[in-house]
Amino acid sequence: MSKLSRVRWTVAAAVLAALVPAAAGQANTGQAPAEPAGPGLRWQPCVGSADSRLECADLPVPRDYRDSRSETITIAVSRVKAADPAERRGIMLVNPGGPGISGIDFARYLAGTLPAEVLDRYDLIGFDPRGVGRSTPISCGTPETTPVDLILPYPAPDGTIDRNIAYARATAQSCAATAGDLLPHITTANTARDMDRIRAALGESKISYLGLSYGTYLGAVYISLFPRRADRIVLDSAVDPTRVWYDFMRSKGEAFALRLPDFTGWAAARDDTYHLGVTSGEVERTYYRIAEQLDRTPVELPEITVNGNVFRQLTLRTIEDDRAFGDLAAFWQAFSDPANPPTTETVTPTKLAEPAPDNSIAVLYAIVCGDVSWSRDTGQYARNTAAHRRAYPATAGWPANIWPCAFWAHRPVEPPVTVTDRGPRNVLILQNQRDPSTSWRNGYGLRRALGDRAAFITVDAGGHGIYGIRSGPCTDAITTEFLTSGRLPARDRFCQGPSPEDVPAAVARTAATRWRPSPWL
Repeated sequence: MSKLSRVRWTVAAAVLAALVPAAAGQANTGQAPAEPAGPGLRWQPCVGSADSRLECADLPVPRDYRDSRSETITIAVSRVKAADPAERRGIMLVNPGGPGISGIDFARYLAGTLPAEVLDRYDLIGFDPRGVGRSTPISCGTPETTPVDLILPYPAPDGTIDRNIAYARATAQSCAATAGDLLPHITTANTARDMDRIRAALGESKISYLGLSYGTYLGAVYISLFPRRADRIVLDSAVDPTRVWYDFMRSKGEAFALRLPDFTGWAAARDDTYHLGVTSGEVERTYYRIAEQLDRTPVELPEITVNGNVFRQLTLRTIEDDRAFGDLAAFWQAFSDPANPPTTETVTPTKLAEPAPDNSIAVLYAIVCGDVSWSRDTGQYARNTAAHRRAYPATAGWPANIWPCAFWAHRPVEPPVTVTDRGPRNVLILQNQRDPSTSWRNGYGLRRALGDRAAFITVDAGGHGIYGIRSGPCTDAITTEFLTSGRLPARDRFCQGPSPEDVPAAVARTAATRWRPSPWL
């Protein structure tokens, strides 16, 4: 495969990972003839899904849980039934992260990657969180042409944030005008309450749960609101609940800095192929050189301009998966010679033309701005961004920059839920040491918040997402034992990371089968 044909796939895949959260083959609910199933749901085939196991239903829930007379909104729910009715234990709700990601198809995905003994015991229940996809979606009116380095607030190449301030102010106004009365009620706490309504509609006294990335925070909020309705809870690639949301964003600089050497060492060992440098340090310097080169002279490709910040973001998203290292190296290689950049004739325009879904962006902003209040001091963001650029130059300051939250039209409708150690010991936290999106420090922060309720598994690996995505024998054994028997390790554990042969065949088959847990957080 030529250098430019490799970059054709790499750029397209990385752009879609950064901008398009919904998984390929996304199913949705329709109005086919239905049969009653459970006290409050009527299951039907999922329109758009070729997997006959996946069923869909709609559930009405209050828009505002504080108001008994509140209008209702719709939550779209999916199900893959337990494979062995004789072994069935109950339901396991699953959430792929986000915020802003559809979860309807996640149940089907996990039905192809989780161990058989888990699939025998649980109905896998996916859902579109409130405001997302089929669940009474909201919009902020974000133009399709909005670049990713504004959606995620990368400063200008000189470090100034004037354009970020202007975008944040305009977007906050647009969200308030377009999303309407539902916007203040798109929160993590209300999504957790929706999960409990799903439980009740299915006639279950408890739920088990597998949540990834942002889904770990959602799960932690659920078990704090409803500690006695939680059965077996797995929180994978965690968010520290004491840091939402600005301090969590700032943690991404450290997380990426710790992950980058995994890739630069890998590429250095293959310098004969990629020519990025013979040492890890040389490859890292190549990263900075390409980014700065693109800051000065962006490369125009079909429907996208690859500037330094887009290059940084594509690297951040692709580095989440070791299996994409070859694609990332080819991407860097294609941009490494400023005299011979990729041309528009060699890149597939249709894939690069896919816009960022406004619905996903709207829910991202609704959650991070609606869960907690943010500072409105623009000068503070400018100072923090400058300091962050010095401390973590690889991310160029975006994790400390301003968001639309600084100009949000309303204050949170309630304080954030406090995640505590009160409740049964029934939580397993999985955390890669070098996760570039949700750092180990975040995982340990969740462990401290939950105290003796949780066991904490540190995995000697990089990447984002573990169980059912890229696990290994040690982590698989502990997690599967917990989900099938309820037994947690007596103490926190350390596991070796997976080798290539440990990756589930259904996940490793092609790049298209990889689940990207969190394009945002």
